[in-house]
Amino acid sequence: MTTSVLVPSSLCREAEDKREATRKLGYVARAATIFRVDRLIVYPDRAGETGRFGDGFVDTVLRYAATPPYLRKEAWGKRDELEAVGVLPPLRAPSQTGSESNGSGSSKQGIVTEVGPEGRVRVNCGLQHPISLNTPPGMEVDEGERVTVRISSRRPVRAKLVDESPPGFAVERTDLPAALGREDAGVRIAASRFGEPLTIGRLETLAGDIERDGLTVAFGAPERGLPDILDIDEAAVEAAVDGEGDANVEPSDLETGFDLWLNTVPDQGSAVVRTEEALFATMASLSLQA
Repeated sequence: MTTSVLVPSSLCREAEDKREATRKLGYVARAATIFRVDRLIVYPDRAGETGRFGDGFVDTVLRYAATPPYLRKEAWGKRDELEAVGVLPPLRAPSQTGSESNGSGSSKQGIVTEVGPEGRVRVNCGLQHPISLNTPPGMEVDEGERVTVRISSRRPVRAKLVDESPPGFAVERTDLPAALGREDAGVRIAASRFGEPLTIGRLETLAGDIERDGLTVAFGAPERGLPDILDIDEAAVEAAVDGEGDANVEPSDLETGFDLWLNTVPDQGSAVVRTEEALFATMASLSLQA
């Protein structure tokens, strides 16, 4: 089961400065960590981007946040987009602290610093020095690649390279149709105030489907909800959700790729629910098990 969260490249369009924009993305990364998101996908919204925080700013900061602190200097160096990363909240993910264990050691993310002969590589994984490891049969790695290292002992160091995706959430840039069209997309939900209000009864039905098939949930941007980004009429969404108008129209028939449109903050007390707030509210509800 895979959980994917989709946010637009225009996510920081209303931020007044780089500190505010970076802090906002820090909350998104926190939510992805707390709710064990597998993929955090940034999809393009060119019409909504501002000059200051477009062109890769969002996914660069999110990738930095997803990088364990012990690897950030080597992986990123100095970049203009990362000027304000000091305001990012710590994620405290087990994969970043190396504290998670399943009985056979802790998994840590590492960076390949050197590829040698006979399948040996040197990997920086936050220990005092890079360590030399054998690559598993059939696995090929390049210098600079992120890998997963299983550490069974620190004194003396005993570790091995494993052919698994690095722990924690991955950040990708993919357009919306491609993300929704993946085989492992599972239940595809558009989070929108124009969607069907989430109720206990609806959640009971959804929880079983999500637990079995996985979840992909997409969010809009400040002052640009998903209807605006997708260039569809808000009234069409409401009509499909309410069953008004054409009786044959369903939320999945709006040619958007979503299975349903869902309002996860029904009867909201504020005129505006920020994207990062909606992310916490949505994932808290949809993470409940049947």
